Amino acid sequence: MKKIFDDIEKEHNYYMKEALKQAKKAYDLGEVPIGCVIVYDGQIIGRGYNRRNTDKSVLCHAEISAMKKAGKIIKDWRLEDCTLYVTLEPCQMCAGAIVQARIPKVVIGCQSQKSGCGGTILNILENPDFNHQCEVVWNVMEEDCSSILKKFFLELRIRNKLEKKARKELE
Repeated sequence: MKKIFDDIEKEHNYYMKEALKQAKKAYDLGEVPIGCVIVYDGQIIGRGYNRRNTDKSVLCHAEISAMKKAGKIIKDWRLEDCTLYVTLEPCQMCAGAIVQARIPKVVIGCQSQKSGCGGTILNILENPDFNHQCEVVWNVMEEDCSSILKKFFLELRIRNKLEKKARKELE
């Protein structure tokens, strides 16, 4: 029995590392570093990272982008045999889209205390009142997923403080 768990854990870690690569792309753009991959039959068919500021669109979340790409690959909006890996717990928009896409399993890196709708604030993913529920796997590579976010927000606070100081000096 332990061997099966080890294989599943290795598989989850492998794909979460791929999601973290996507988060790094967002980080390099100055975006909140959230990444997502969608896996079908052992292959990544959708990748996405946060691009809200870059694309000037509230819809440009990692999960939405990955779902769009995955749908094009399998030629269907239903992602019924896929697993979604995401570095940060989905927000209400993304959780709703995941349910609508009929994704059966969602693997989450870390919780979102401010907008998490996989169970932290709301539980859209497992809500029995919807026509579809997801199996949720929590805290895969949690430290790695949370540390990139913590680093980003620390740097953002420092940058904002320096910009505020520079503006005051100009006045």
